[in-house]
Amino acid sequence: MNLHEYQSKKLFAKYGVPVPEGKVARSPQEVYEIAKELGGPVVVKAQVLTGGRGKAGGVKLAQTPDEAQALADEILGMEIKGHKVLRVLVDPASEIKQEIYLGVTNDRAARKPVLMASAEGGVEIEEVNRRSPEKIIREHIDPFLGLRDYQIRNLAYGIELPRELWKQFARVAHGLYRCYVESDATLAEINPLIVDGSGNLLAVDGKMSVDDNALFRHPDLAEMRDTSAEPPAETEARAAGLSYIKLDGEIGCMVNGAGLAMTTMDMTKLFGGSPANFLDIGGGAKAETVAAALRIILSDPNVKAVLFNIFGGITRCDEVARGILAALADVQADLPMVVRLVGTNEKEGRQILDEANLPNMITASTLADAAKKAVAAAKSA
Repeated sequence: MNLHEYQSKKLFAKYGVPVPEGKVARSPQEVYEIAKELGGPVVVKAQVLTGGRGKAGGVKLAQTPDEAQALADEILGMEIKGHKVLRVLVDPASEIKQEIYLGVTNDRAARKPVLMASAEGGVEIEEVNRRSPEKIIREHIDPFLGLRDYQIRNLAYGIELPRELWKQFARVAHGLYRCYVESDATLAEINPLIVDGSGNLLAVDGKMSVDDNALFRHPDLAEMRDTSAEPPAETEARAAGLSYIKLDGEIGCMVNGAGLAMTTMDMTKLFGGSPANFLDIGGGAKAETVAAALRIILSDPNVKAVLFNIFGGITRCDEVARGILAALADVQADLPMVVRLVGTNEKEGRQILDEANLPNMITASTLADAAKKAVAAAKSA
């Protein structure tokens, strides 16, 4: 789950990271009031879950409250990489003497968190890594020992940070790492961390990504999710307890088990098709869960055929069959559907589907057979 800039910076502040005292607004009039309250120049920043806001015109400097209101009128409602701007952050403008990148993320190869710093802040770190990887200083952190002071000094020395700022930099780095760990984040970054006109460090931008699988431990963070920035189908799937990711293909896949789902997707590719989604209904899925999953698949206009691949262990095949029929009763669909039911109560499941006598439903005994039939059905459709 990705957080907006204003949400990320609010979390950073809890851990002692210095951030501007800005406020969020949803209308130009609110922006005017905030700018008037802050006094002096302000920065009006679009809050969308994507990069490149500045290049798209989503970050503007205003000298007066009236100018801030006019700029907010331009920014609110605009689209940046397919994301509509519904709110803006109004921060007091800062004099920038130097821009630094500071971030912590997971290094899967090293199996450790890695703290990274670069003297080239204010630009995408991926671009710096592509162009000048030697300018990114890295320190891997032992999760049992935590972030050590000598590692922070290595980063400060590596980016040639003035020595009088090392103590401040250490407080920021420790705070950022604590925020990362205690939030179960996969990424926490400040870009840029600036040296302002007073010679102090200030986090003027921030970004966080939180592990979805850890949100049960963080109900306060879960409430921050911006569902307007994600496909409606993914929101509906999460509410139904389903693992769903939309893809660009034409064969909708419903499978129980992540490994089996990946195999099913691979098999459709092997026979010349392309999966429209990853969808795992999980073990023990009931009829209502299957019905919700099928409604989500059928809501995708790109889907030309649906492939059910159910291995009944905990999940009962007769429950899956009832779920399919329940969904079809709600959502009329004449798309070809290929069903493979194997395992617990498979005979009962097949009997339920046979008795329904659906003309667009095809059965298959093996995964290869099912994948071939689904691909052929999608192509003919």
